[in-house]
Amino acid sequence: MKLLLTSLSAALAATSFAGVHNIQRDTSPDRVKTPLSVDLTRVGTIRPRGVSEIRGQNWRLGCEILDRDYMNFDEYKEHVAPLGIKLVRLQGGWAKCEKEKGQYDFAWLDHIVDTLRADGIDCAIETSYGNPIYNGGGSQDLAGGFPTSEEGLAGWDAWVDAITKHFAGRVNKWLMWNEPDIRPYDGSPKKTPEQIAVFNIRTAKIVKKNIPDAEITGLSLASSSPVLFEDCLKGLGKEVGLFKNFIYHGYAPAPEQSYANVEKLKEAVAKYAPHATMWQGENGCPSEMRTDSFALNNIAWSEYSQAKWDMRRMLGDLGHDVPSSVYTICDFRHEGKGKDRGMNNKGLIRANEDKEVIGIKRSYYAVQNVVSVFDDTLTRVKGSRHRDGFGTDDGSLSTYHYVKNDGSNLFVFWTHGKDYTYLKKEEKAKVAKDVKDGRSADGTLTQNGAMNLKYERPSDCFATRPGVFTLTGEHMKAFKEPVWVDLLTGRVYAFPKESQVVGKTVITYFNVPVYDSPCVLTERSALPL
Repeated sequence: MKLLLTSLSAALAATSFAGVHNIQRDTSPDRVKTPLSVDLTRVGTIRPRGVSEIRGQNWRLGCEILDRDYMNFDEYKEHVAPLGIKLVRLQGGWAKCEKEKGQYDFAWLDHIVDTLRADGIDCAIETSYGNPIYNGGGSQDLAGGFPTSEEGLAGWDAWVDAITKHFAGRVNKWLMWNEPDIRPYDGSPKKTPEQIAVFNIRTAKIVKKNIPDAEITGLSLASSSPVLFEDCLKGLGKEVGLFKNFIYHGYAPAPEQSYANVEKLKEAVAKYAPHATMWQGENGCPSEMRTDSFALNNIAWSEYSQAKWDMRRMLGDLGHDVPSSVYTICDFRHEGKGKDRGMNNKGLIRANEDKEVIGIKRSYYAVQNVVSVFDDTLTRVKGSRHRDGFGTDDGSLSTYHYVKNDGSNLFVFWTHGKDYTYLKKEEKAKVAKDVKDGRSADGTLTQNGAMNLKYERPSDCFATRPGVFTLTGEHMKAFKEPVWVDLLTGRVYAFPKESQVVGKTVITYFNVPVYDSPCVLTERSALPL
């Protein structure tokens, strides 16, 4: 037995070593295996589409933290273009570019930008963070705080001037300082909305000086607080016109919890910057439980629940007309704040503590499936679930309706919790007490203000239940060859025509499998197969 274990350990070690720098994506029809079982006939699998096959889309991809060497771009670069996302977020890295005052070295960033551009991927560079070679220049890590001294601010201005001149003609999208609203690690006070606005304006004006047609995205707030967001917009005053987009982040165990605030943020943009668009600029989910300070910690995540979460966030953002960023392409080891914070496992690609890629996660393929299906050939139908569109009376479901350029309908849906609309008064009181007593402290259950819904984070369960949906309005058209799609695996199944009942003013779909992961009901010809 000892010899067998020794031989097995050696084989595993050899496999792990051989995998480093040579991790292959699975392109087979069964690239994602789950316990899902439905009583339908499988007829195909979503075909992944790379960036060269997609004209336009709603998606952005995080390739951050390379400015602090928390991961090596060359470890995962071959996996970026096949994912299909056409815009990547990078961080400029003042401290990495300027190690001696006045001497800038952009070679490391040139390599990344030029590699991505050669693959047909556009880049957006975030100007943060600080540089400790200047007194009062701030820290080079998250929450390091703005430059504060005259010397630090002068260094910042020169740095922004240098990087925008260097990348003019190659990079036209520029983002402001990342998460300026979180408390600095040195214990100094949090930045006020006025300070955030002033620093954004200062930076944006330098960008515009060198790249007059630059598309500048402002704020990049960690919070999705409508009050903070509106106060920052007010602080921009007449200079709000410098910014084409505004970013918020904000993490939640169930992605659907975010949208009450998102709608308020959209109202603020419409009021103070009607020319601008609001972006969700950073959201992702771990693939395992962490007990550190990273977002969504102390929750028992897995590769299954991560994949479901990422898709629900992407498609929820799309359904609320918000450009959506996937955070992040690869796991990384966060060594900042003067100490090693360990692995941040929100990547679509698995990496080890030596910053080596060791595997492709299920979330990579799930995101790839979403990107392959949901592009700019789809237009969202902005009806309601009770009229002029696709929907259901089941409040536990998220439902969205899209129409392709050829007129085909595409419906996407998933369960996001439990609907308590019809509970008796005493039962609702019990639900409210459970939440108040902290019985949902693990992030599994939360409740909305109407006291009618418990949101549930994605689980590791794959049991489906039958759903009933209706379609009314101008886009009412029966499917000729209906299919049901599980987006996590990409598997496509024939949907029985007898479960599609066509009336004069409504089409009803019966026995549609639903669970807590996004699924699609559409015409077979509407899919890349």
